[in-house]
Amino acid sequence: MNKLASRLVTLLVSLCMAGSIATAQTSPSHAVDAEGHQWWQHAVFYEIYPRSFADSNNDGVGDLRGITSKLDYLKDLGVDAIWISPCFPSPQVDFGYDVSDYENIDPMYGTLEDFDVLASEAKKRDIHIIFDFVVNHTSDQHKWFLDSKSSRTSAHRDWYIWRDGKGPGEPPNNWVSLFGGPAWKFDPVTNQYYYHFFYAEQPDLNWRNPAVKDAMFDVTRWWYKRGVAGFRLDAVETLFEDPGLHDNPILRPGKNAYGDAIEENKYNTKLPELHDVLRGLRKVADESNAVLIGETWTADVAELNQYYGEGNNELQLPMDFLFTMVNKLSPAEFRKQIAAVDGASGWPTFVISNHDIARSYDRYGDGQHNDQIAKLMAALYLTLRGTPIMYYGEEIGMKTTPPTRREDVKDPIGRTGWPEEKGRDGERTPMQWDSSENAGFSRGTPWLPVPATYKTHNVAEESKDPNSVLEFYKEVLKLRHTNRALLDGNYTPLNESDANVLCYLRVYKDQGVVVALNMSDAPQKVSLELKGKGFFSAKSLLATGKSAAKGDEVSLEPYGVFIGEVTK
Repeated sequence: MNKLASRLVTLLVSLCMAGSIATAQTSPSHAVDAEGHQWWQHAVFYEIYPRSFADSNNDGVGDLRGITSKLDYLKDLGVDAIWISPCFPSPQVDFGYDVSDYENIDPMYGTLEDFDVLASEAKKRDIHIIFDFVVNHTSDQHKWFLDSKSSRTSAHRDWYIWRDGKGPGEPPNNWVSLFGGPAWKFDPVTNQYYYHFFYAEQPDLNWRNPAVKDAMFDVTRWWYKRGVAGFRLDAVETLFEDPGLHDNPILRPGKNAYGDAIEENKYNTKLPELHDVLRGLRKVADESNAVLIGETWTADVAELNQYYGEGNNELQLPMDFLFTMVNKLSPAEFRKQIAAVDGASGWPTFVISNHDIARSYDRYGDGQHNDQIAKLMAALYLTLRGTPIMYYGEEIGMKTTPPTRREDVKDPIGRTGWPEEKGRDGERTPMQWDSSENAGFSRGTPWLPVPATYKTHNVAEESKDPNSVLEFYKEVLKLRHTNRALLDGNYTPLNESDANVLCYLRVYKDQGVVVALNMSDAPQKVSLELKGKGFFSAKSLLATGKSAAKGDEVSLEPYGVFIGEVTK
């Protein structure tokens, strides 16, 4: 090698090393603070339902370019990570939760190049991207399943759950689909049934096959390399089924909304083998310092702890859905749930709404004080120890607007279960950006109707009003990001016998913050009794209306919020 060539090689190696070091130093995905906290522990997550967030091409359906156009809004709001519901290619039987290709973008949302632009622009703003990963099943149009059903000897036959029936016209057992009807579909070509916990168009993967595990793990690696910082794992409890296919026990007489027997999913959910998969996915995630969020419906914190894993080697952020099920302004119930998850074996995760749950604005609102109560709920879950996951529109007080006629229902659950089950359209309506036509979401016809409340509850109007729900969210999130007690402080309940006010203390070293939330429609006064905690008085950091403190006594207006710094 001559001297010129040698110098060129040396220069190239140096540039590559410098680039790698610069990337590692500037990438927010690798940020760990001086006390060892991972980036996701201090982050505020924000779920985006991509069909409904922002439509860049005015076809009535939101898309990736639309999300990119709103990154400055999200940054200003105080969002650190966006969880995007499935945007992979899909027949859209279950609005993207039936994936036909895990390594591409559905044309209705854009292209891989559009994702690359989104990832690049998000990185500039220190916003992480989390994808929704459908791990339990694929679409029946996925190439794996198309091959699997082609013959009993196909290469992918054992990638899914195929079984003989009990007899002519009889499925292998009594399992029913979550979305109605038998959980088995007969295939006349190969004369066997395949299993589907959800729709028949969503056949379950056979996670007992190592080839399935390897392929799905590789999907996550592929996206990590492309800029994704983690995954929300969909329906993790359904990954495994009893190989003996025992019938599920009947819980009680009667029928559910779909006319099926009411079963206990004893033999097709929460089998212990699923934790082997979670440990494997976590090991792959750790290679990229990525985060795994779990859709984890649990009966109690003991069960939630199983999803953290021994030594926290499974999910970093299993969601505590028990918190969402309080569904009333009850200090006693919230104390119980907060104490339980605060004592869990891993980092707490708080959520009050998502794309499958009626919006918190309606669940907690009383019809008269909904905006005040929306602020109250924001102050609650954004000041607790742990990582909050917001749902788009929550910050402007969007309401649930279910369809009133069966012919208007888009969600297959609603079409099957109407009128008992109206589906999930109501919590998936388009984001309300301004008071123009279609709330500024699209100049085309939106895929779901925009609620009439968009005239008053939208980003543009609320940005002008210092007393709006949106501005309150911004203030709470700003405080959360800058106050060490709210980031890392321990949680101590106060006034535990109070039936109207939920009150707690967050303490980090010598710094303390008190949060007092009036969950009643009458004014309340609370003695904080700070002396017993080593503090003497509270000074307001953020409060609603006339809520204020004098010494260690707090006066709260109806549904009032007081967040204050406590002094020694």
